[in-house]
This record gives sequence, C-alpha cells and structure tokens, in this order.
Amino acid sequence: DDDDDDDDDGPVDLFDMGDTPSDKLIWAFKFPLAAMMYVTIPDVNNPRFSSGKWFWLTFFMSIFWIALLAFVMVWMATVIGLIIGIPDPVMGLTVLAAGTSIPDALSSLAVARKGHGDMAVSSSIGSNVFDILIGLPVPWFLATTAAGMDYVPINSDGLNIMVLMLFVMVGLVIITIRASGWVLTRKLAWMMMFLYAVFVTFSLLLEYCILISCPCGMGG
Repeated sequence: DDDDDDDDDGPVDLFDMGDTPSDKLIWAFKFPLAAMMYVTIPDVNNPRFSSGKWFWLTFFMSIFWIALLAFVMVWMATVIGLIIGIPDPVMGLTVLAAGTSIPDALSSLAVARKGHGDMAVSSSIGSNVFDILIGLPVPWFLATTAAGMDYVPINSDGLNIMVLMLFVMVGLVIITIRASGWVLTRKLAWMMMFLYAVFVTFSLLLEYCILISCPCGMGG
C-alpha cells in the first residue's frame, strides 16, 4: 500500500499504458481527454512545477475542466432523457446525482485509504453543503439575470416530500453512525447504501405519481 501511495504521489505519465490488454484499452479510450488535461493543467508533482508558484493555476484549471465536463454531462443527460422519454427530475435524481457524486466518492476513497477517515466524512458533508448553498443559487442567479426572469420554475410535484425525506435520511445517518460507535465499518457502509436505495426508490415513486396524485405530473 505504501508503494502504491508513492506511485500516486509521483508525476503523471501520460504514456503509461498499463500491463494488461484491458489497461491498454482504457488508456486508448481516455487518452484524448487525458492529453488535453495534461497540457492545460500543471502537474505540481512534476519538478518543473513544484516551486509553489503553479498551484493556483492547477486549481483554477481543474475547476474549469470540472465545470466544462459537468456542463457536457448535464446537456447529454437532458438530451438522452428527451429521446427516451425520461423526465428531467428523474434524470437529475439518478444519472446526474451519481455523475456529480462519483468524484466525491473517489476523493473520499483516496484519503480514506491513507487513514484520514475524518477527512473523507468532512469532504462528503462539505461538498453537499456547497452544492445546496452555492451550486443551486449561483446558477439561478445567473439564469434570472441573463434571461431577465423573476424566478426559475421547478417542475417536480414531489419536491416538498423529498425535502422532508432528506431531513429524515440525515437523521437516520446520524443514528446509524452513533450506533456503530462513530467508527466507519463495513456494516455501516451497507446500511448507508440501503438508505440511499430507499431514498431513490421512494423519490422515483413520488416523481412518477405512484404514491401521490399529481395534477400536472407524469402519472396523469
């Protein structure tokens, strides 16, 4: 594990294809995007950029790529939803939620493997608070300012109940962590995934108007 951590801390080798055929296939698939990031994002683990003067450019270019890829992901999810007939709230609840949370999961995994469990939990909580208090109002502000609208309509009949469910889930998460003795265990991980499955299932039932009647909803 220490050797793997040392390898991860070294500079990025753009032409490292791996050893197995599957590694080479994955390398070829991601090479165009990886090459563009390699050229535009200074690698602070590289001796050429390790003087401490490049970290700000690395940070802002990383934010730029995250924003660009997030925009493409939302656009593609919207188009796919329109083509196959899946409503926007459902795409946001499943595809977009998973797509935007995978980087958080990978970063939490990276720090947890190095023994920083508290940092992994804090990162997850902080990222969700940032999403709610910055990720939502900033686009709304820009949209209303650019389009001259007074508000951005939300087309979700079960939103009020889902917000209430969110508070319930937060309470259940705190209870389960307390029951495990404030220690991250495998049983706690299974419980977290079970709670997420319950939340998604209940939310989808609400969006498709199976649990409630929607005057203008998808369930007719």
